[in-house]
Amino acid sequence: MSDSAVGVLLAAGAGTRYGSPKVLAHDGLWLRTAVHALRDGGCDRVIVVLGAADVPVPDGAIAVYAPRWEQGMSASFEAGLTAASDADYAVVHVVDTPDVGAEVVRAVLDAAKGTGLARAVFDGRPGHPVVLARRHFEAAATSASGDFGARGFLKGRDDVSAVECSQWATGIDHDYR
Repeated sequence: MSDSAVGVLLAAGAGTRYGSPKVLAHDGLWLRTAVHALRDGGCDRVIVVLGAADVPVPDGAIAVYAPRWEQGMSASFEAGLTAASDADYAVVHVVDTPDVGAEVVRAVLDAAKGTGLARAVFDGRPGHPVVLARRHFEAAATSASGDFGARGFLKGRDDVSAVECSQWATGIDHDYR
């Protein structure tokens, strides 16, 4: 039996710098693109973490509400990991990196099978997705704070596989229109 992977798409924010919740961007195109990238990249199911906007999620995904979403990405991250607690791996992604496709997800997920921790890197710059094995869920969620999900947990660790993905995407997150 193969390991199970669940995509955790963080899409709960209000998008204050952007001007509206990014889950709504381009009539939901960013949401659909991210869900498809996670599904086609090897995730058995996809959890979309919502908060500021309540939207229907694409087929193949389920919605989870982050009750404390106003507190920042950490609340969404915790809600997503809780919902993914039965999976062997959580592939944590963000809705505002629309050029990240299935190739990136697949490469990072494959790399995590070794150490249990992997993250996409774009021209040497850390980005998303980040993959965590279940054994890291609790520590990663506990370390999350404010607008930071796994950053504090991953910082300074020598067991995180950095996967260069700039051949497929820029990984740039869109904070402004």
